Amino acid sequence: MLDEQERSRYSRQLLLPELGEAGQEKLKQGRVLLIGAGGLGSPAALYLAAAGVGVLGICDGDVVEPSNLNRQILHGTGNLGQAKTSSAKASLTGLNPDIQVIAHNGFVTPESIQELIAPYDFILDCTDSFAAKFMINDACTHAGKAFCHAGIGGFSGQLMTWLPGIGAPCFRCIFREAPKGPQNRSVMGAIAGVVGCLQAMEAIKFIAGIGKPLTGTLLSCDALEGEFLRVKLPSADANCPACGGAALAT
Repeated sequence: MLDEQERSRYSRQLLLPELGEAGQEKLKQGRVLLIGAGGLGSPAALYLAAAGVGVLGICDGDVVEPSNLNRQILHGTGNLGQAKTSSAKASLTGLNPDIQVIAHNGFVTPESIQELIAPYDFILDCTDSFAAKFMINDACTHAGKAFCHAGIGGFSGQLMTWLPGIGAPCFRCIFREAPKGPQNRSVMGAIAGVVGCLQAMEAIKFIAGIGKPLTGTLLSCDALEGEFLRVKLPSADANCPACGGAALAT
């Protein structure tokens, strides 16, 4: 049950007929893991904490650097040199001391990812590495864990959600393999805010059981032109090495 302090904190959300007290209770019991505490993870984590998601896991192995500060709003100048997980935990518990923040300090690896994702209901891929994105996709599809992929670059971003058992394509169904060559690291900070907030909304919808998730859909944003585009994706690929029948049977 929500106490009076919680009813006051979440009063504007409780007015939403789609959410109400029952939905807020679900958020309170929810567990979301954010892999990456950078440009995408920062706004996503802040809004999940503000919304009252009960347990937030933050996984990152990096430290705060000056070049992070144009977009990674969990961290400030006073956090330079500090582990991002420590900085993130302090920011999030300062915003909402009633939630639990679990710091997983270290980069996710193929050896650690299944144990990492196991206790959580929903996973947010907030990384900036193609290799990490494919690793997260493969681990989540294998474990049957709902997750939201997102990526940003320049003034643009994209996101999609995968849920088990509904025949929606996963990240590898669509993109198959990581592109070769160096990644473009240029990014306008505000696009991370836009896409990270949309990731938070995907997690909230899933945990509370409301709305329509971005399954079978790639939502892209061109902030420079002020345009959003919904791309309908094909059905899941039966031969996908991540979510296809043969992969899930192993």
